[in-house]
Amino acid sequence: MMVPAALLLLGALTAVAAPRLLARADWPDREPVVALWVWQCVVAAVLLCCALSMTLSAAAAWQAVRGHLFAPAPRAVVEAYALGAAGPWAAALAVTLALGGLWSAAMLVREVVRARARWRHRHAELLVRAPALPGEEPGRGRLVVLEGDRADAWWLPGSRPRLVVTTAALRRLEGRQLDAVLAHEQGHARARHDWLLHCSGALAGGFPQVPVFAAFRDEMHRLVELAADDMASRRFGRLTTALALVELNEDRGVFGPGPAPQAHLPQRVNRLLTPPDRLTAARRLRLTAAAALVPAVPVLVTFVPGLRALG
Repeated sequence: MMVPAALLLLGALTAVAAPRLLARADWPDREPVVALWVWQCVVAAVLLCCALSMTLSAAAAWQAVRGHLFAPAPRAVVEAYALGAAGPWAAALAVTLALGGLWSAAMLVREVVRARARWRHRHAELLVRAPALPGEEPGRGRLVVLEGDRADAWWLPGSRPRLVVTTAALRRLEGRQLDAVLAHEQGHARARHDWLLHCSGALAGGFPQVPVFAAFRDEMHRLVELAADDMASRRFGRLTTALALVELNEDRGVFGPGPAPQAHLPQRVNRLLTPPDRLTAARRLRLTAAAALVPAVPVLVTFVPGLRALG
């Protein structure tokens, strides 16, 4: 009955080693979309290790679970896992991991509920500040212009998504700069970055003592912005996109001396002005394929005893 312990050890090693390797790599800022995929595969592998360990521990602790799980399997496969030799720790491990899974689901539901409440509140605010004109169908337009002295633009998801821009942004941004800002926000919407932020926030909030989940949340917030910057710059140019970021944020103290609440913005502007060399298509493909194999490792570890018995 070593497979559940091996899976937990594999999950712990992945949770410790993968963030360190990604932090030392020089390519995530060059290829944020690939980095987003790699991070998702790493976290999926950690969660899969826990789920498979829970399943086998439950099978070792309770005959009813074992009967359902291994019902179609030959006797040699069942004996290969040595489920009957498990000690009293199997039930405790299964219950602990099951509670962790339920807690993760509860945190995700809480995150989504809170996000939807914020969306409803902001949509109601938007309707007050920009009411429908006589004869205009409410909620039909996707672009909303708000009167405001602060240059800003944002994507408001929900059942009726909106792309909101203030009149100050319209006055400050030139034509292509405004297009670049709108393309940035549309990039978030097309890639459904909000769901990545929800999932990473739920894991980090539910398990604040697990460093890999906190790193996952922080990297998601950073990488989705880089990915959206790249989407905008491919259509309207890096210089135009960088100037648009500066124009939108220069009055907020972001680029001045001292700490700023959005300290990542200067790095984003510098990245756009001095673009790093992209990886070759072959290397991007290799990284994508290698990341996809990471969640497959726990599955392989789980099935090794059964495959050996069948062989």
